[in-house]
Amino acid sequence: MIDIGAAEVHQEAARQFSRLADLGVQAGHSVGWLGLNGLEGLGLLQACRQHGARFVPLNWRLSPIELADIAQHAGLQHLLHDGPMNALAEKVKSLVGLPQPLAPGHEEGDWMVVYTSGTTGRPKGAVHTVEGMTANMEAAIEAQAFSADTRTLAVLPMFHVGGLCIQVLPTLAAGGRVLLHERFDPPAWLRDVAHWRPTTSLLVPATMQALLDHPEWARADLSALQFVNCGSSVVPRALIDAFFARGVPVTQVYGSTETGPVSIVLPLQEASQARGKVGRPARQVQVQLVKADGHLALPGEVGEIWLRAPNLMRCYHREGDSSSFKDGWFCSGDLAWQDSQGHFEVVGRCKDMIISGGENIYPAEIENCLVGFPQIKECAVLAMPDRKWGEIPVLVVVTPTGLPMDEGAIRSRLDVHLARFKHPRRIVQVDALPRTALGKVQKEVLLTRISVA
Repeated sequence: MIDIGAAEVHQEAARQFSRLADLGVQAGHSVGWLGLNGLEGLGLLQACRQHGARFVPLNWRLSPIELADIAQHAGLQHLLHDGPMNALAEKVKSLVGLPQPLAPGHEEGDWMVVYTSGTTGRPKGAVHTVEGMTANMEAAIEAQAFSADTRTLAVLPMFHVGGLCIQVLPTLAAGGRVLLHERFDPPAWLRDVAHWRPTTSLLVPATMQALLDHPEWARADLSALQFVNCGSSVVPRALIDAFFARGVPVTQVYGSTETGPVSIVLPLQEASQARGKVGRPARQVQVQLVKADGHLALPGEVGEIWLRAPNLMRCYHREGDSSSFKDGWFCSGDLAWQDSQGHFEVVGRCKDMIISGGENIYPAEIENCLVGFPQIKECAVLAMPDRKWGEIPVLVVVTPTGLPMDEGAIRSRLDVHLARFKHPRRIVQVDALPRTALGKVQKEVLLTRISVA
């Protein structure tokens, strides 16, 4: 772990600037980075900006073949890494020739190319500009009321925009301090909340659950935390309530790799009364909900989230004009509704919505119903084809410590909370759910496994 502020990052950036100059990095080049959370990566990010090069953070949890595919697609001229990633970097280099030819489509002001987590297919490279990333930092600072007094405990991987751009860069820009953990570790998080005394930390549902499951959770000293922020996927209400029960307010941020990601935010002053909501549009962000028929959704109706904002990606790398944009709006693929107070609540992905016998079923509604149920450690709801109903919901569960599934108890729980047409037609037990680095369930991978079984 390392305690840093803007001064330390500035010094590291100067060192990395000289390093890149020695390597012959020029404007338009793409520089890959394989590394755990640390000062070196942050310095390299700033140095790439100064050289006019594009910084490409790489997910070290991917296989060498997957990383080589991204390295080719990104058109990397250099692949840099820290000590722990030496063996992985060498395997990637052996699979792809470096330097790669200069990729087409570079524009002045491009700063970073971040690859999506690949939950819906092959990862895509979202191109972010200096202007866009600056707008994102400003929105994040305003939404979270960051200042020179902010102390952020950062544990999520910075190869994703969530781990990098929601709290780390905004905290440094506001003059605050960041304690970087190389990777998330529940006892280390609890220890440093008590001793380093951060004012905030960014979590995702999987890390929240890991903290709740830790034996020290109930007696840990959490008094320094003014709030924790969370996002990445739909956050179950039970997790939010568990943090509030320990005196820690939970705020939310909605966004994606393509959106900066600070798009919709739930500020601290509204966190308690709007639990489960992702909040209102962030600074300079416009939001509209569009139904399948193209009309705007009314309050209470579900529609796809469309965004227009200065912190959106410029484009997907190598794709030019993208079907994800319509008339300047980014079509997120996420479904939400808006309440009478103007708060948005995300209910799932368009592609995950199940249409069974003409009825719309949102997997998140079933999943949230079962979070905190003692018979289930984690779960996911999938759509499977059905001759009679078109599609049916299938519930996939992981039980605590691998205990046998009690299907009767699960169905009794659903009987109390959900209309009968929303009930899963099948319930399947598995050992674990496949997830991305930020804890999102890879439903396409899971569906393939269930279909084969």
